[in-house]
Amino acid sequence: MHPEFPDEDIMSFFEDEVDDEDKDKWIVWFDYASNALGHGVGAILVSPDKQYIRFMARLGFDYTNNIAEYEVCALGIQAVIDFKVKLLKVYGDSALVIHQLRGEWETRDHKLVSYQAYIRKLIEFFDDIIFYHIPRKENQMDDALATLASMFQLTPHGDFPYIEFRCRGKPAYFCLIEEEQDGKPWYFNIK
Repeated sequence: MHPEFPDEDIMSFFEDEVDDEDKDKWIVWFDYASNALGHGVGAILVSPDKQYIRFMARLGFDYTNNIAEYEVCALGIQAVIDFKVKLLKVYGDSALVIHQLRGEWETRDHKLVSYQAYIRKLIEFFDDIIFYHIPRKENQMDDALATLASMFQLTPHGDFPYIEFRCRGKPAYFCLIEEEQDGKPWYFNIK
């Protein structure tokens, strides 16, 4: 059977046009997942020539949902810095994280202030960085990576042979974690 598609080039008329100013920008998509088996984060880096670099990590420390979102955002931005990228678009489905990083919402939770300050320092590596909030349904691949990372129990012998897994033993900005004055950890009374 030899399939023929005589009008296959016509689809190019319907592809999204990329603005000239965006053609050199990298993209980071990020998300986190938590379930009964564990907690994971996932991010996808997209180069201007449409090369996709996927990574995921399992979180091995206590955190809130918003800390996990900040954590994976920081991990994605750190990974792009390693590629010496100067122009970046960051997409995430956490309205809180995106709007706080844009400076549109105030960061009141003292646990998030250090994360925001850390990402602000990372932003200095870029000539241009823009944060976009997207609906959860548009972030399915990152969610799938994060869910996959949350479901596997890592052994002390290393990673899986076909998928690179890492276990994060402390937050990206580990100085954030402090004990309260009563000697209990900061997450003790999270409701």
